[in-house]
Amino acid sequence: MNNVIVNEVGMRDGLQSIRSIMSTSAKLKWIDSAYEAGVRHMEVASFVPPKLLPQMADAAEVVEHALTLPDLTVTVLAPNLRGAHDALASGAHRIIVPVSVSSAHSLSNVRCTPERMVEAFSEMCEARKQVSQPVKMIAGMSTAFGCTIQGRVPLEELIRLTTLVLEAGCDIVSLADTTGYATPKQVEQTLTAVRRVAGDKLQSVHFHNTRGLALANTIVATQNGIREHDASLGGIGGCPFAPGVSGNAVTEDLVFMLEGMGLHTGINIERLLACREIVKSSLPDEQMYGHLAIAGLPNHCPTYV
Repeated sequence: MNNVIVNEVGMRDGLQSIRSIMSTSAKLKWIDSAYEAGVRHMEVASFVPPKLLPQMADAAEVVEHALTLPDLTVTVLAPNLRGAHDALASGAHRIIVPVSVSSAHSLSNVRCTPERMVEAFSEMCEARKQVSQPVKMIAGMSTAFGCTIQGRVPLEELIRLTTLVLEAGCDIVSLADTTGYATPKQVEQTLTAVRRVAGDKLQSVHFHNTRGLALANTIVATQNGIREHDASLGGIGGCPFAPGVSGNAVTEDLVFMLEGMGLHTGINIERLLACREIVKSSLPDEQMYGHLAIAGLPNHCPTYV
């Protein structure tokens, strides 16, 4: 029960939300460096048309490399059936599908209603049956805590859509604070409500640090049974279809906090900070966040691994 997963999403959620285009070689170096630091879960690419997101044009090549690393769980994002077919062909272990709870965000992000997205998710689950290797389908419930376009997102709507994706064949439910609206009390209430319908399939959270509450929300989520947390090295990224949203939870700060709570991530913080420098040098024009990188590790601080 003391083991927790930190899923590095910077290679996907981070890179697709910034203007810079990281070279394929730099991406592979990032993956290798994070792996050497002990990261064993990574969301490495998004299968979308390159004309829409040129940052992801090399998705298949990046996945191919990631799959060569032993014991690395490789996750990719697919926003539609075509993307899911490409994701399945890549051999990725898990596919996350963004299902916006906010109708306004859904129309902006994937250009369809939440109900149509659930239908697409069902079609993707059916397509999974055509491949030989086991693939887990993750429903990423976007804007689960609020939306910059729509405003309030009713909890009842989140419950309704979660029930539908579970019926469609979902293996894992992930709640995403896409816009950085969530507060600790709201996180507890939401997790409690969703668990009533999702049970043990509610496994993951994705917090943004727009209002400085990503770590506080993570503590509450952990206390409420969540054992997988998305984060981005240096907090890069956000959501290009959610105005005013800044970066993700910072991987290195998150690992430091979780280890300080007596939880085991399997990640060496000093090596993770060295990995951050690799990313920083590859993205010289992009802002990176994080307190640990500025203040440094405390004296005599264990590196945990």
